[in-house]
Amino acid sequence: MLWERDELLGTAAAAGEAARAGNGRWMQVTGAVPGTGRTALLDEVVRRQTADGMRVEHAHGTPEEAAFPYGLVRRLFTEDIGGVPFVTPTRHGEQWLYHRLVTRVARLATERPVLLAVDDLHHADEPSRHWIGYLARRIAELPVLLVTTTCAGYTDPPAFPADTGTSAELRPLSAPAVVRIARAAGLSTQQTTTCVEAGAGNPALVHALVADLRDGPFPRSSPVRSRYQETITGWIQGLPDPRSRHDCLALAVAAEGGTTPGLTDRVTGLFPTRSSPGSPSTGHRLGTLLRHPLAREAVLAAAEPEELAVLRTHVARVLAEEGAPATAVAARLLCVDRPGEAWMVRSLEEAADEALRAGRPAESAGYLRHALRGPLAPDRRAGLAMRLGALELPGNVTAGIRWLHTGLELHTDLRERASAASALSAGLVAGRDPDAALRILHQVGRAAAADDDELVHVLQALAALVSSHDAEAWRDAVSALRALAPVAPPTIEPLVCGLITEYEAGAGLCSAAEAVARVERRLGAPVDQRLRTAWLGSAATLLQWADRLEEARALAARCLPSSPVPPDLTDMGLQCLLSVRAEAALWAGEFGRVIEENVGWVELSAKQGVRLPHLAAMVALARSEIGARAEAWEAVTAAGPSGADTSWEWNELGYACARLHEADGDWRAALEGHLACGAGQSARDFVSPVATPWRSGAALALARLGRRGEARELAEEELRHARTWGTGRTIGRALRAHAAALGGRLALESLTEAAELLGSAPAPVELVETLVDLGRARLDAGNGRKGRDTLREAHAVALRLAEQKSGARRLLDLTEDALRRGGARKTSDGQALTAAERRVAELAAAGHTNARISSSLCLTRRTVEMHLTNAYRKLRIARRTQLVAVLAREAAPVGE
Repeated sequence: MLWERDELLGTAAAAGEAARAGNGRWMQVTGAVPGTGRTALLDEVVRRQTADGMRVEHAHGTPEEAAFPYGLVRRLFTEDIGGVPFVTPTRHGEQWLYHRLVTRVARLATERPVLLAVDDLHHADEPSRHWIGYLARRIAELPVLLVTTTCAGYTDPPAFPADTGTSAELRPLSAPAVVRIARAAGLSTQQTTTCVEAGAGNPALVHALVADLRDGPFPRSSPVRSRYQETITGWIQGLPDPRSRHDCLALAVAAEGGTTPGLTDRVTGLFPTRSSPGSPSTGHRLGTLLRHPLAREAVLAAAEPEELAVLRTHVARVLAEEGAPATAVAARLLCVDRPGEAWMVRSLEEAADEALRAGRPAESAGYLRHALRGPLAPDRRAGLAMRLGALELPGNVTAGIRWLHTGLELHTDLRERASAASALSAGLVAGRDPDAALRILHQVGRAAAADDDELVHVLQALAALVSSHDAEAWRDAVSALRALAPVAPPTIEPLVCGLITEYEAGAGLCSAAEAVARVERRLGAPVDQRLRTAWLGSAATLLQWADRLEEARALAARCLPSSPVPPDLTDMGLQCLLSVRAEAALWAGEFGRVIEENVGWVELSAKQGVRLPHLAAMVALARSEIGARAEAWEAVTAAGPSGADTSWEWNELGYACARLHEADGDWRAALEGHLACGAGQSARDFVSPVATPWRSGAALALARLGRRGEARELAEEELRHARTWGTGRTIGRALRAHAAALGGRLALESLTEAAELLGSAPAPVELVETLVDLGRARLDAGNGRKGRDTLREAHAVALRLAEQKSGARRLLDLTEDALRRGGARKTSDGQALTAAERRVAELAAAGHTNARISSSLCLTRRTVEMHLTNAYRKLRIARRTQLVAVLAREAAPVGE
């Protein structure tokens, strides 16, 4: 079926009617590009004119026979006409031959009207084309219709007289017509859009696309051996002159990175071969089509690699000379195997800067990687290698380390070497090779010793930070830091102080108050940019240990990017800030937040070759708290074995494993895990329970195993260190372990003090666990009412955590089991508020704060909070705002 060709068929029909009446006519049908349907139109004209009684003589021009004189003429006549030479005759002989052939046509036409149908006249031999023009000037009084088709841009068409015929150009199919063709073939909306856009209204391409898409989706943007690609490749291979071929390729290359005004004019005509003057090449006629990726890639697939390299280099040079954005220039250069000239390397380097400023580090790395394939002086190669290494490091630690090693080996500039050493050491630590990182930092530090004191101090601080991941090196690093502290420049001193304070906090040599004072004095001080994240990580760690959780989170928020932008997981300071943010959320009972914020980074780090065991430990503990025990074990298992790594992070992971054994009720395994964690911490002089309270865990396990003497010894040591640090969390946690070791009535005093301390600390998990133990101890001591009230209070705290979407399943199960065993109901339908609870609830409903209620009723703040908790539980509400309506309903008379 022919689409949108009725007008041309009508013109042909009128010409045929005139020819049958004895008034010969010609009709020349031209297609601007191949595939426009010339042959299909001619075949339809032949069919219709044959049906109307015309005799048809049909011939088709072919490039293979274009060199043989009169080849088309011989194919045009079905009967032997004889006397047609196989060489071009003389001028006189040519005139005689032309006249004889026209006479032959006239004789045929006396029998019945004749249709001479010549397809692809542009491919015919030149003598045959000249004769066709001669015939067109002599058929006015003959019953002859001459219909020819030709494709523009191949050869100059013969001159036909305007008064006896018509020239018509085949226009592209309209979009609605293409839609109807695609829909008739059963294609989807998306596939139909592809036909409209990539077909450009060219019938051959549209039908090729329909056939391809009907067979299934393309495997990629340019299908291998697709009909569409074969069609375009056939056109390119059949172009009549090198200029047309080169112009097609130039247009395709020019459109690769998006169209640039005037660019096609500057790249076409690059090659010296020309067709006839003033004749637009087929390449220019294909320009619109070649802007589509499918068509462009099909054209480029027909090119030789050498041709494309020349064109892409030329296009890139034109863009560079005219001041185009560096990324537009570099996009072309990426397709050239090697940037062999200085301007190419410079353009790629500028593009890397441009992409990085726009927040596209992966693209920037691609430009630098290609630039390094070019001819470079050693220092220049070193600089580019270091830049590439720094970009690669966050996404691929192995590749980043390799490039940074290259830069470090080649560069002679001391500061550049120091920069490479800093980045390389971070990558090595991320890849769990702190020994190699320390060797590199010490090596570069020794080289800088004679020239740059400040640089030496920066490297010393970084080496100390790296040493924190190695138990043996950490002690020596602290000694060096203490020697550095009095002489350290002001921009380096905060990190030096922070690392020393971390050591002293862990070694039980300073209190939380003293550590916080040191941090607060230095938070406003300027810090060397090379050390900024490391300093903030150290400060946030100390604030978190001191139970200043919100302040610690605020420091993390200064540096960590907003999701879903990933942080640089090889930056030791950012790693620390991620850990602080996760552990602060865990301590606050925000288990869902821990999982939501960190699972993605744990998985991403594994793909990048970075191991984050501390973050994995936080995720595991959070999953355990929400009752996902199997997933918790998967998290710690995925972190892999520590091997010879003695980093503090593996101690954290070991502690998490011990806690998971506790949740499973495997107290022997829990004990072994806690003791192993303790051995790792002791190797680092870390005795404080602030980070991994392994003694408390071991004491609880020993008590469960009936070994109270050993438990008491560990618990008393833990309590002593906890009181040195001085926060409610650490002391309360240690007191709970001490109570477990003592047992019986002796435990009540420790548990009561622990509950008081934890109630005013941001430690809801420890508070619930302690209240459960206290409630049970009171029940065992014969104080049933008070014991059950304490258990209800524990359940209320656990319930509040669950209502905050933390999913505190473990704590809820713990409190519900304790309530059931203690003979108490976990809810109290119909249970009246006590007078004290009602007074507090009414004041809260009136809008008073807890502090104001405490002052007006002469109660401690903790007592006010306990009364409110009990009131919420009895009234079965979760928020302060619900108090007004519930109290009003309770006070209303019956029947209202």
